[in-house]
Amino acid sequence: MRQFGLIGYPLSHSFSKGYFTEKFLKEGIDDCHYDIFPLESIEDFVDLCEQHKNLAGLNVTIPYKEKIIPFLDELNNEAAAIGAVNTIKFINGKKIGYNSDCYGFEMSLKPLLKPYHTNALILGTGGASKAVEYVLKKLGISFQYVSRNKSANTINYDELDELIIHHSKLIINSTPLGMYPNIENSPDISYDFITDKHLLFDLIYNPEETQFLKEGKQRGAQTKNGLEMLYLQAEKSWEIWINR
Repeated sequence: MRQFGLIGYPLSHSFSKGYFTEKFLKEGIDDCHYDIFPLESIEDFVDLCEQHKNLAGLNVTIPYKEKIIPFLDELNNEAAAIGAVNTIKFINGKKIGYNSDCYGFEMSLKPLLKPYHTNALILGTGGASKAVEYVLKKLGISFQYVSRNKSANTINYDELDELIIHHSKLIINSTPLGMYPNIENSPDISYDFITDKHLLFDLIYNPEETQFLKEGKQRGAQTKNGLEMLYLQAEKSWEIWINR
């Protein structure tokens, strides 16, 4: 039995377990099992690998997409360029890191883009934002990071004035703000500056419509949640695991 699973913390709800369990049943894949492994500390990854010798692949979620890297033997080119891993393949005694988030995000975003989506705001600077940055660079879209803490590469939310929001017709939420169960939360931006030319993309998929997306939709913006991205990255992970 080949073991697959998800690591992160906390893991109170998991799309991945339900998705892959259903996939295995539907496609008659009876030699695979998918489980969730909540790790309170990334150091627990070592014990997990010792306890589950039949691990064939893992997905990685918050808060370990960057912290997992020192525990891996190799990174593929995309994961190395992004600096974040959401998929691990166990093969020939090695643990190899990949990033399928970038594929899921790109395929989900591209059909929505208009010629005027040339500048973006990336809300948040965590592991998920790194895949967003990679895709925007690939698509030739300029971007600005926004975080609660100002740094050399980021501005903070207080600096998001009308001019910046008007200039940035694509706004991507890569933070967990608004995720179930805290569905009343949303990134602290001036939503009144949003127009019908804006595209608001939220990497969150639960709830289906976050407060961030609701605020955008009320002002005529095009909106998209992270569910399609999640399906796409899951299938990409499976492709990575089964291709030798």
